Amino acid sequence: MNDVELNEQARNLVLEYELDESPEKVWRAISMPEFRERWLPRRELAGAEPVSTAPGKEISYRMRDDEPPFLESLVAFQVRPSNDGGTILRIIHGLEDERLAPRTPPAANSNRLWLMRAA
Repeated sequence: MNDVELNEQARNLVLEYELDESPEKVWRAISMPEFRERWLPRRELAGAEPVSTAPGKEISYRMRDDEPPFLESLVAFQVRPSNDGGTILRIIHGLEDERLAPRTPPAANSNRLWLMRAA
């Protein structure tokens, strides 16, 4: 694993699966609405159409929670052939909602007043 992959995993949930089916069959399952609907229903998506597509290789969907606070995320599905004739399916789920951005505390040397409490 290289630095780019480690950085990507720090920001995103990355899952990788080795499947016995051909890349063409896996691609149909993730890209054709009538097949995708079986495992990723339209109600889970922020929009029925993919956000981006590289035919046969990658497709991305925007998802939205169905309950408040209605957070949004982007899920990319990457398909590539494995050495044994099957498929490697990589799923990258990134939470892009600004409400989830980590809030960094001020630096210790920021000259801001600190309030300390005794337990």
